[in-house]
Amino acid sequence: MSSLELNGRKISLKRGDITREEVDAIVNAANSSLLGGGGVDGAIHKAGGPEILQQCKEIKARQGGCPPGQAVITSGGKLKSAYVIHTVGPIWRGGSGNEAETLASAYRNSLALAEEFDLKSISFPSISTGAYGYPLEQAAEIAIKAVKEYCRKESGSIEAIYFVLFDQFTFDAYKQALQS
Repeated sequence: MSSLELNGRKISLKRGDITREEVDAIVNAANSSLLGGGGVDGAIHKAGGPEILQQCKEIKARQGGCPPGQAVITSGGKLKSAYVIHTVGPIWRGGSGNEAETLASAYRNSLALAEEFDLKSISFPSISTGAYGYPLEQAAEIAIKAVKEYCRKESGSIEAIYFVLFDQFTFDAYKQALQS
């Protein structure tokens, strides 16, 4: 594990399976439909059970899904976390489609939603770096920068922010971003 403390808040990196996290909320790298998919999205829906999908369907019926850069919240279902924050990262299109700002917004809006619910701890996966093809090193820098900006604020409920990274390659990219 690798970590940093900023303004009394802890940012930590670890390798592992985000569905096993014991935090107030885990973040799901969802798609706009909110109806589950592959990768971390599929794993969270599978581990959390049908309750999460049902709540996602209700959100989709109410607001038509979740646009890239935005976030919505459901219960954690059968997960150890009380909540799942579903955020949609951008699909990489070469960097000319405002992908960096959309990715930063996905992290910022997830943190803002956690704060609305007065949560103390949150775990993120590496958003958009799987099927959406975002270059890992760039995505890691954007993610770490967004979290550091949150930690520099004077107020806020979140005390611990984790990045739960599936493999060593991804962990190493985030570690480099955290140290820079």
